[in-house]
Amino acid sequence: MKEELYNKKKLINDPIYGFITLPFDIIFDIIEHPYFQRLRRIKQLGLTHLVYPGALHTRFHHALGAMHITQKAIEVIRSKGHKITKEEEKATLIGILLHDIGHGPFSHALEFSIVKNVTHEDISSIFMRKLNKEFKGKLNLAIKIFEDKYEKPFLHQLISSQLDMDRLDYLKRDSFFTGVSEGVVNSERIISMLNVKDGNLCVDAKGIYSIEKFIVARRLMYWQVYLHKTVISAENLIVNILKRAKELAANIEIAASPDLAFFLNNAWTIKDFETNERVLNSFAQLDDFDIVSSIKQWQNHSDKVLSTLSKSMLNRNLFSIELSKKQSLRKEIDQLKSKTMKDLQLTKEEINYFVFEGSILNNAYHPKMDKINLLYRDGSIQDIAEASDQLNILMLSDEVKKYYLCKPKHKMVENLKKQAI
Repeated sequence: MKEELYNKKKLINDPIYGFITLPFDIIFDIIEHPYFQRLRRIKQLGLTHLVYPGALHTRFHHALGAMHITQKAIEVIRSKGHKITKEEEKATLIGILLHDIGHGPFSHALEFSIVKNVTHEDISSIFMRKLNKEFKGKLNLAIKIFEDKYEKPFLHQLISSQLDMDRLDYLKRDSFFTGVSEGVVNSERIISMLNVKDGNLCVDAKGIYSIEKFIVARRLMYWQVYLHKTVISAENLIVNILKRAKELAANIEIAASPDLAFFLNNAWTIKDFETNERVLNSFAQLDDFDIVSSIKQWQNHSDKVLSTLSKSMLNRNLFSIELSKKQSLRKEIDQLKSKTMKDLQLTKEEINYFVFEGSILNNAYHPKMDKINLLYRDGSIQDIAEASDQLNILMLSDEVKKYYLCKPKHKMVENLKKQAI
């Protein structure tokens, strides 16, 4: 069969939206590319399935869902008299489809563990440029929109803003797969209320209550899912495993997949991703399975820190974690470290893998960044935080910071004691 006769207008059955269509041939080609297929092997919510067992959906699911509702949003905006060409539509859909392509294994959990000081957004841009070469410049406009360098900012805002299609999809999808109903939002209603004023995305004023619900749902999902204390415990555990493996790899050989070893043995920078093709290609091979298979090997390593942490991850023996609005006193932490270090025969360096502190932030709405503006019939606009008659929307604009203290649980302590014998 000739390539030009091949039907690329596929239908994908999505559990959230039903049938998703692929409106352009290039969308199908991008989805078929190995870079995008890798997203099937990266969990959307990292280690959240250790708390909510159903949260096994992937970045692949999310990217397709976000693209689908972006297409719906474009149709709505067009219907309200705003011109969006077919090329602009295609480019925007490509942009949202690829917005997460730079994520590494377990999504946000290991964002700065495998590669330091390089965000997934940075890597997404580099992937898009590489794909643009392969597709002979067909992603030029998509990259402009993705990087907010195009003359119609609302197209970028559909991809990345405080009311983007990324957030609309992940709230609804993550709520569905975790079973946390507080995250359910009426995405259809919100999309139907989208509009454009002075080139920027806004919402018809009559959609105010749907936006209020969206902001509240986001706040609740952060506390109940994304920043759940057990999820924080699990994420810190896997971060410490990679940290210990990388530390050991500086002096001894660590068993790992070739691509993971490539990152454990080197400290690559954003410049390396841009100039060294091998760095990007090796990253494009990394997924959750590289990490899990390596941890399975590391559970039997001679280093008691690496082996104990690895066994704990595989058997869901996570850190004990305490959340507080106040930071723990340094004296209390030092005393806990000293006692644990003595009991478990750990060095001053090793104890930091088992007793440590940190902080988490929850900010449901950030009006100092891009605002969610309401559009009134007289053409005026107003920020949702100012327009809302619910005081809690204004309060949700305030950043909430909590502190956590992690320490080993009984089973982890027992494993360390066995290693010390």
